[in-house]
Amino acid sequence: MRRFILTGTPGSGKTAILRQLEMDGFGVVEEAATDVIALSQARGVAEPWTSSSFIDAVVALQEQRVAQSAEFAAPIQFHDRSVVCTAALATYLGYPYSPALASALQRIAWEQTFAKHVFFVRNLGFVAPTEARRISFEEAVRFEQIHEEIYRQHGFRLIPIEPGTIEERAATIRRIAESV
Repeated sequence: MRRFILTGTPGSGKTAILRQLEMDGFGVVEEAATDVIALSQARGVAEPWTSSSFIDAVVALQEQRVAQSAEFAAPIQFHDRSVVCTAALATYLGYPYSPALASALQRIAWEQTFAKHVFFVRNLGFVAPTEARRISFEEAVRFEQIHEEIYRQHGFRLIPIEPGTIEERAATIRRIAESV
């Protein structure tokens, strides 16, 4: 089984591309941060990312989902973000790497959990705010730059997925994933 990371700035169209890949028969592992935010907000915490414990909650859910993904029958999986994204998020929010985050980063490097080719979905030139996504386009561009730096620091090769239709972007990802 090969696991590929699909990442990019908030509002880049990642989720729509992942839904297309899932409809095409590939295994898809959902993003953790959005679910942690939604659960926290349902519990009355309006901005859970303002607490450093948020990062550890995201890491824990990511690790749980990676472990569960071993049960997928699909030979190729696409992961909506990874613990490397969580490292970028910690950097963006100004939090130091917690022991849980540092350990998870070491684990994916040691175990070679993910393919070294990471699909980096480029921004669309705007961000549509949601309850979980409260980021301006300017902030999203800064976050995108941090993502790129952190992934490169961890030895990943970024494959840019430029703006286009969902079908075009998914087709590019499929073609590359099936050839590497």
